[in-house]
This record gives sequence, structure tokens and C-alpha cells, in this order.
Amino acid sequence: MKYKLTTNTKRWAGVTLYQIEYLKSSTGIPKGVLGGWIECESNLSQEGNAYVSGNACVYGNAHVSGDAHISRDAHVYGNAYVYGNAHVSGDARVSGDAHVYGNAYVYGNACVSGNAHVSGNACVYGNACVCAKADFTKGSFIGGDDSWKITNITDKTGTTYWKNQYVLGEYEITPIEEPTITLTDDELLAECQRRGVSIKITK
Repeated sequence: MKYKLTTNTKRWAGVTLYQIEYLKSSTGIPKGVLGGWIECESNLSQEGNAYVSGNACVYGNAHVSGDAHISRDAHVYGNAYVYGNAHVSGDARVSGDAHVYGNAYVYGNACVSGNAHVSGNACVYGNACVCAKADFTKGSFIGGDDSWKITNITDKTGTTYWKNQYVLGEYEITPIEEPTITLTDDELLAECQRRGVSIKITK
């Protein structure tokens, strides 16, 4: 084990969060140091060098793994995943079914939510909000910062939010394709039974 839950608790968003204590230094944090806050051990992998520090919180079904860092006052929750070498810090929020991975950075007052994926070397910061069902793999998505050129990416994100926002440098946004799953009649019946749904197949 690289960390344990302490008896230090706080309530947030209707759940009890536990402060963690690091048991070994392999994470880059000295042994014995108190870290951030999680709801349960499934929020932070015991493997790898991922860590949660400062006042950062991870809760719900969210999961942090690999070498990911969640720090300062950042929150990761919902069904969100943060992994790889990704960093989430500042007052940033990652929620919904969002994924942040690769070498991506999310910080400042930025939020990543919905089905958005932020990966590669992409950065989301400032007051930017990324929620489109797309993979943001390159570029700096800044939001309300008037120091850079406006880049209209409305057509790429499906929202008018980005019509007057700021993107620095070249960017890459790729739609996320839904996988096609083919089930046999028996598999379909079994899945419906598992979900408690009645179905009749007519041939």
C-alpha cells in the first residue's frame, strides 16, 4: 500500500471524505505526509505514482491512477478518470464521464465535464469549460482570457460557448465515436435480465 485513509474527515457534496497519509515515498511525496481527500480507496490507485495532495478532493466513482497528480483545490468526481501523466490543479473541476490523460493539464478555474476527453499535450485553463463529446488532444483552451486570439471552435465542440473564447496555438479536436456492439439473441436476453428489463424476441 502506498497510502492509507486517516481518521481526519470532512463533509463535501453530501459525502464524507477522508484525508490520506502516504506510507512510502515512491509517489514523490515523503512517507508520513498527509495528502488530499478521497471518499474511498477506489478513488485513488494503490499502484503507480498517482497522488492527491493539498486540499484536492476525489469522490463519487472518480478514479485517479498511473502518474496523475491532483493538487491544490482541484476536485475530480462523478465518473471521471484521470490517469497517465495528467495534472489537475488550482480550482479546476473534472466531472461527469470526462477523461483526462496523457500529458494533459487542467488548472485555474477550468472545468472538464460531460463526455469530454482531454489528452496528449492539451491544456485547459483560465475560465475555460470543455464538455463536448470530443477528444481534445492538442492546444491550449483558455476561455475568458483576452490576451490571445479568438479561435471559433463552435463547429468542433457543438456549443456556442467557444464562439468568443480563446484558444492558443494549433489545436486538435476529434469526435469520440461510439463503439458498435452486436449481441446474439441469448446475449441480449441475458443483458435484459441483468437489468431487470422484460423483452420478447420475435423471429
